Amino acid sequence: MQRPASDIERLRLIDDLRSAYMEVFPAPDVDKRLAPLEPNSYVAVTCSPTKGVEETLELTERLVDRGFRVIPHIAAKNVLDESHLGRIMQRLSDLRIESMFIPGGDRPEPVGKFANALELLQAMSGLSHSVAHIGIAAHPEGHPDISSATLYDELRKKQNYANYMVTQMCFDPAALGAWVKRMRSGGITLPLWIGIPGVIDRGALIKSSLRIGVGDSLRFLRKKSTIAKRLMKSGTYIPSDLVFELAKYQVDPDMNVAGYHLFCFNQVENTEMWRRKVIASLE
Repeated sequence: MQRPASDIERLRLIDDLRSAYMEVFPAPDVDKRLAPLEPNSYVAVTCSPTKGVEETLELTERLVDRGFRVIPHIAAKNVLDESHLGRIMQRLSDLRIESMFIPGGDRPEPVGKFANALELLQAMSGLSHSVAHIGIAAHPEGHPDISSATLYDELRKKQNYANYMVTQMCFDPAALGAWVKRMRSGGITLPLWIGIPGVIDRGALIKSSLRIGVGDSLRFLRKKSTIAKRLMKSGTYIPSDLVFELAKYQVDPDMNVAGYHLFCFNQVENTEMWRRKVIASLE
């Protein structure tokens, strides 16, 4: 297992792992799965293409009540219209949500008038709300349905309405570094949260994908094809080497890396145990 090359990288990695936020999706057992996390931990809640925004909001409310710092995902394609958006933002303001994330969403067709994240962000800009931080998606390794040129153009437009961006799940530090340099030279200046996989067991991943429904499962497995290939080789994925390799980008001020977003696929306990173990080893 690799180690950070310098004390500066080591200390930065400790800080970033401590402040990393864990992404979960609404499921019947997700509340109890979060028990290993410390109070005040950051937790992101995804937005299901079939279950919709309401399930995300309900889980957000429960987790706020438990003392977590929650970042709800509000998918554009799951929002009906401006009135629906207004009600959503009011609920988030009432919960004193500080940060939210706006993806386009995985529905084939929108339920209402918003076809993509940019349209929802533009509508949000005209509303009064207290959510201070707005995040958007970034795709260093591309998107199966969208060209690289379109991804860049959309990111450039969306950054006018956002405070930070989060990458899709990354496995290749060199590819990520090259992409960030291209984005920075192209005028994309938002702070970057690097999306990385947590500790993922192959059997648990398959069970999790099936638990979210047949239609969602097909989209879920399609989007996670890279991690599925890796799991077929080992059975379990552990991201230690990945974060150690990424450390050099975290300390490079030109990269403007804010921290980590952990895709744990609701395997919270495994990923939290790994996080604590790595932090202890670095200390």
